[in-house]
Amino acid sequence: MKAIWNGEVIAQSDKIINLEGNKYFPAHAVNPAFLKKSETHTVCPWKGHASYYDIVVNGKINKDAAWYYPDPKPMASKIKNYVAFWKGVEIKS
Repeated sequence: MKAIWNGEVIAQSDKIINLEGNKYFPAHAVNPAFLKKSETHTVCPWKGHASYYDIVVNGKINKDAAWYYPDPKPMASKIKNYVAFWKGVEIKS
């Protein structure tokens, strides 16, 4: 699977976790050159606190287009060290 935005592959892996309609990529499969930490944080009642990245490709910014759970609650522990995408990021097999 690949996560693509603005013509660049942001992440690529065969070890995807599908959860609530989102595809989570292992953090090591995500190209850090395209990520910039965001100040945005949200809370999911069963997964815990989410943190976000802006995706930056060729000078264009996709604000908060990637998220992860740095310390998920026990029921969501399988997505620790995984990153998911939205906001126009295309997921292809």
